[in-house]
Amino acid sequence: MTVKERAGALRWPGDPASLTAEGVDFEAVAHVLANTCCWGGRTSRFYSLAQHALTVSVAVGRLGGMNETDTRVPCLHALLADAWRVWFGAGTATGKAAEKNQRNLAAVRSTVLEAAGLTPGLPGEWAEALLLVRRMAEAAEVRDLAEAGIERGDAGPLFQPLRERIRPLAPDKAAKRWLERFRTLSGATAPASFARSRGDGE
Repeated sequence: MTVKERAGALRWPGDPASLTAEGVDFEAVAHVLANTCCWGGRTSRFYSLAQHALTVSVAVGRLGGMNETDTRVPCLHALLADAWRVWFGAGTATGKAAEKNQRNLAAVRSTVLEAAGLTPGLPGEWAEALLLVRRMAEAAEVRDLAEAGIERGDAGPLFQPLRERIRPLAPDKAAKRWLERFRTLSGATAPASFARSRGDGE
């Protein structure tokens, strides 16, 4: 059964202040990320946060120097890097609301990682590699989605882009692929209780 077919049963992201690890529904996360456009929608061609995260995660998995088991954790961190956005949307808060959001944001990041069976931190070399791959993915997006009207603005130096070409996916396909990769990666790190509670009903 697809994410779309199960949409009515999903636990949609709600108040970030009351989020618990048990309350994180990764199928709902996949759906929201796949329906959220990068760059706040400031583009003439839709490219989802889910596909961006998937692109980075796959690229991290292709880095050398570690075996498949060891790379699963940084790959999962890459896949979940923007998951916090599904609880905060695109709005920009100011003043005390902004301060509250920052506190909630840090808590949501930690809770999402806990729900996936991860700890918040990565070893320094992996954190640096993750940042580099994200920059390379952004460079690939500028290269491959030039007709989308992306404006880099003052983004700083442009890194060497990933070799793989980026072709935007429809939201339902992006959600399905994000969720498939999440299930593959989290199976090696998630607690047994998490795996049982989520199931694989397709």
